Formats: sequence, structure tokens, C-alpha cells
Amino acid sequence: MYDCIVIGGGHAGTEAALASARLNKNTILITGNLKMVSFMPCNPSIGGPAKGTLVREIDALGGEMGKNTDKTCLQMKMLNKSKGPAVRALRAQSDKVEYPAEMLKTMQNQENLDLLEAYVKELMVENNVVNGVRLEDGTEIQGKTVIITTGTFMEAKILIGNTAKTEGPSNQKASIGLSKHLRDLGHETFRLKTGTPPRVKRDSIDYSKMELSPGDDFAYQFSYEKQHLRVLQNEWPCYLIHTRPQTHKIINLNITKSAMYSGLVEGVGPRYCPSIEDKLVRFADKERHQLFIEPESAHLDEVYLQGFSTSMPFDIQEEMVHSLPGLENAVITKYAYAIEYDAIDARTLWPSLESKIIENLFFAGQVNGTSGYEEAAAQGLMAGINASRKLDLSEPFVLRRDEAYIGVLIDDLVTKGTNEPYRMLTSRAEFRLLLRHDNADLRLTDYGYHIGLISKNRYQHFDQKRNSVNETIRYLSEHYVTPTKEIQDYLEQNNRMNIKGKTSLYDLLKRPDISFSHLLDIHPFDHTIDIDVQEQVEINIKYAGYIDKAIKEANKLKKEENIKIPKAIDFDDVPNLALEARSKFHAIRPLTISQASRISGVNPSDIQMLLIYLKRKYET
Repeated sequence: MYDCIVIGGGHAGTEAALASARLNKNTILITGNLKMVSFMPCNPSIGGPAKGTLVREIDALGGEMGKNTDKTCLQMKMLNKSKGPAVRALRAQSDKVEYPAEMLKTMQNQENLDLLEAYVKELMVENNVVNGVRLEDGTEIQGKTVIITTGTFMEAKILIGNTAKTEGPSNQKASIGLSKHLRDLGHETFRLKTGTPPRVKRDSIDYSKMELSPGDDFAYQFSYEKQHLRVLQNEWPCYLIHTRPQTHKIINLNITKSAMYSGLVEGVGPRYCPSIEDKLVRFADKERHQLFIEPESAHLDEVYLQGFSTSMPFDIQEEMVHSLPGLENAVITKYAYAIEYDAIDARTLWPSLESKIIENLFFAGQVNGTSGYEEAAAQGLMAGINASRKLDLSEPFVLRRDEAYIGVLIDDLVTKGTNEPYRMLTSRAEFRLLLRHDNADLRLTDYGYHIGLISKNRYQHFDQKRNSVNETIRYLSEHYVTPTKEIQDYLEQNNRMNIKGKTSLYDLLKRPDISFSHLLDIHPFDHTIDIDVQEQVEINIKYAGYIDKAIKEANKLKKEENIKIPKAIDFDDVPNLALEARSKFHAIRPLTISQASRISGVNPSDIQMLLIYLKRKYET
């Protein structure tokens, strides 16, 4: 018998299986095609606004996505560098051939982890407790916990024009029957839709008509371990173009031929990553739309048309592509398509991602209604951790909204649910100034170490960095500069304001026109300060007032998070609750007052009634 069975080998499944195995649980991952583990059927990119911070958080907790991205990236850049630290994020173009290959190697070399190519037909459940899975060929595999990470494969259909084909992404076999089985067990499912753009032969493009979009000339990395240093000279370029009036004319003339507008589509598509025809309908006032030409792999002669997702028939796709600048003679290597699939209502899950209906059954990834590799990987990691902790009889590991984007993501799913593919956005996080790209290790490495996914050696390096940050801030507070001619001349030469009197290095760095590099020029430090420490110190000092305010707000949330609601509570016994609140409480079964207050339709008066009841019932 296995301790943990993981169904599905996408980004959620690989993180879940690796976490479980690394926590010394005998684990098996079952997937249809092992060569497609962590495959990227859509854009081979990792990161971006909010998503990049998710990847850093995964790494800080001991996950694999950041390391694998550093190993296999073709280009990397820091987005929003000119803006505040709360919205900065790394984004990498990964090699879609090497990324799954490297992840498979990692899994094959992982102790406690078996890999099996097969399809799961149904779960084995007794007395509402899962105890294994049954494969399509009838084989039974027993397991103490099961994690479902089927991605976009459950009852998947590929949609092109007015045709529908039962198939998963990239011509893979769909998972048939498991969705109905989950409904029979009590899990509600619903249809979602996503899509992908055409791929074009690289050498058939005229790049002279495009704007070059290179990566950054700094060797950024997602992983804090910094095992895989990038060679900047080997980076692949991206290119920027825009749609033309002729492109819009072709799309508008053929709009009813799109699967989305022909009546074929049942599922709801992603609001924040719409198809090109959906963009034209929703943003009819826009004269053009931005597109990026992005590399897919050093091993493939094709590129990705980012922003040009469509479900038009093949002949219309040809016209659309050839209407774009530089693509007049382009050869399409793979046509675009839309895909529909079944997802579950994540409100039937506890914050640990365990089912409220079937004990020891966990769900993670796009099956929970999310969109994107990063959101899937984050959930997979948390499901793997919590399945292991369930076996150890430990409390579930749940991150608060002020601790991580992962906390925001999972709380949104299990508390509010979603009726469209959920994408992580900075705007979803009310404490985004605390949840920055740069401080994910400071926020989460302690957790990763105590859970058991961060090695002692790595933790010691992290602790050194944390101490260095604190010591450097103290040093800057205790050391001063005076307005000598040498310093004033330096400031004037660099177009910086002069200082008027004795000033601490701390106060000098608070100035918006002074960076840590200026301090290094002005003041002779007696030790080398790592660039990551410099960044952390500068942000902490410059944004100290805003950060302190956010911490105070977060502390209010902590108080409500600390007020627990027993699982066994009968909300019908709570007097004076509004009917809507009572119904929502029964359906979602919040575990804290804070979670209860975030449920749509619940008013402050309902929370007050619940607090009074809890005090009378459980404190007397």
C-alpha cells in the first residue's frame, strides 16, 4: 500500500509527488504519458506579475518549479522594474522540451517515488474514506491518501471552428469517467475553457518588421539556492508586434466560425487571457492589440504567438497569421485550438485542499478551477505537504493571506470559489506590499525547514542572509556622513540633492534619489554586502512606513484567524443569522472567523452573531 497516490503528472502533480516523497512517504504518481510530466501545452513561460512571486514562494517552501525554470530558461527578465517592489516579478521563457525532461529526471531520481503510465478510472472509497484507485484496466492500487491533479484532462474536448474532439492538450488522451465518478461521490463539477495560439516555423518569419524584446542583462534566478547560473550570452530574443486593421477585418468577418461564437463552447473562458476574437468583441474600441513572438525551445524550429489564442478553423487561422507584420509568409507548424474540461467546485475543499466529502482525498491545480502552471504548482506543493501531514496526524499547513500569495490563492478558491479560470493577480492580495518577490525566502523558509523540505545547509545560508539584513540595517542606523566637499561633489555629479548636516546612512537611504550603490560610493564599508541583502535593506528602509502600516492591518487579520470555528458546529443552532449567511456557512464550513467574514453575502452582523454564539458555547 502506498502512503500517497498522485493522479496526474502536470505541474501540480509533480510538485505534490515530490513533496510527499521528500517527506518520506511512499508515493506513486500515475499519469498517461511520463514524457509529458510538467509539460507546457500553452506558453512555455514561468512567472509574470504575481505568478513570479508564487514561484519564489514555491522555492522558499522547498518546491521544484523555480529550480527547474533556472535550469531550462531561454530568457528571463524582471517586469515592472520602474514601479514599486510590490508589483515587480520575474518572468522566464522556458525550453518546452528541456523543462519536462529535466523534471522527469528529478522525479526518476527521487527516493520513495514510483512512476506509472496509466489512467485512473475511479477511486476506491469506503465509508467516505478513500483507500486507493482503480485503473482503466481494472488494476487496483491501494493508498492511504490520494491527490487528484488532472489539470485540463477530465472529459476534455478540443474545439476548433464548429468541430469538437474528445482529446486532451497536445493530442493526449482525455481522462474519461473520473469526472462522473466524482459527481457520484458528491463533488459538483462544471465546465471551463482555455486555449492556445498557433505555433509558427521560426525561419519563415521576417524579424526586420518586429521590435526586439531581449531579456535583462542581469542573471536573475527564481531559486534562492542559485545552483544553475544563467549564461546571458546564450539568451534567446523575443519580438513585439501588433495586430493590423486587416487582422481585425478577417476576424470580424469570420467571428461566427470561431468555436467560442458558434455556440459550440459550454465552458467559461479566462477573463484575463482571452482569445484574440474575444479581445476584438470586448475591446472593440482598440485599434490594435499587442502580440509577442516568443521562442518555444532550442530544439524546435517554432515560435509561440503570445496573445493570439483562437479557436478559428485552420483556413481562417492561416489568413489571420499572414495578416501580421513579419508573418506574411509564415508557416504554421501547429494550429490554435480551444479546450474544454471539467473542474470541481473548490468550496468543497478545506483550506488544506482535502475534500470535505471524502476523507484523505486532496485536489490541486486546474481541476480546482485555476489557470496557469504557477497556480497549479503552488497547490500541488501544498496538497503534497498536507497529505503527508494528515498521515503524521499533524495539523494542516495553511498559509494566511498576509503570509503568501499561495495563501491568497487557496483562500480565494475554498472560500469564494470561481466560475471562470482563476488567475493569480497582484490586485487580489490586500497585503501585496508584504508579499513581494524579493522577500519570499524571509517569509516562508522557516516553514519549509520545519516541514522538512528545506535542507539544514540551505537553512543555514538563509539564516546568514536574514542576520545580514538585520545587521546591515543596524549598521546604517549607527553610522553617519557629514557634508564634506567630497560627498557634496559626488552627489552633484550624480544629480542628487546635497545633504545639509550630519546624516545617518539609514536616513540617507530613505531618500528616493539615493540607492544602496550610492552608499557604497559615499561610505567605505568594512565588509562586502551581498546584492540580495542590499536589495532587501533598501526596500525595508524606503518603504518602512507603508510596510509598518500593512503589518498593523495584517495583525488585525491574525486576531480573526486565531478565532477558530469547530468543524462539528451546527450553524442552525446559531441564532439570528441571516438565511443567506446560514446557507453559505453550511456549504463552505469556514474554519476561522476571518474566513467566515470573507464569504460573499455574509454581513458584519452575521459575524457578530457567530462570535457571540462561539463565546457562549465554547468558552463557558
